[in-house]
Amino acid sequence: MEYPVFKHVMRSRDPIALGRTNPREDLKTVFSEGTKRLEQGVSVCVFPQTTRGTCFDPKQFNSIGVTLAQKAGVPVLPLALKTDAWTNGKIIKDLGKIRPEASTHFAFDAPMMVAGKGKEEHQKVIDFITRKLREWQ
Repeated sequence: MEYPVFKHVMRSRDPIALGRTNPREDLKTVFSEGTKRLEQGVSVCVFPQTTRGTCFDPKQFNSIGVTLAQKAGVPVLPLALKTDAWTNGKIIKDLGKIRPEASTHFAFDAPMMVAGKGKEEHQKVIDFITRKLREWQ
């Protein structure tokens, strides 16, 4: 939340900010703040791949979004996102080159309620993202 140019914009969106030094505490924060927002009718967008990357690795894709939806009793809305227009920086990862000529793609799948522990739904999200990324190559 302390980016020199973007911090005020980022703060204005009321994000669930995490420290990334204590994963257990971060998880508690996501569940408590996320559930509170969902109960207020505010959508929560979870990026469960830990960081921006150049390729999708399902092993790095955690199930926190599915678990949050299950705890809050709301559906998961899968989102596939490909943003080649903003590259990773060489020195500071988040300050890469902006390429306006590059395309950005996104697609939503059908919402789904989470049953049981959510393993099936988590796999459906991964399958949807993988399928869309192949289409956009």
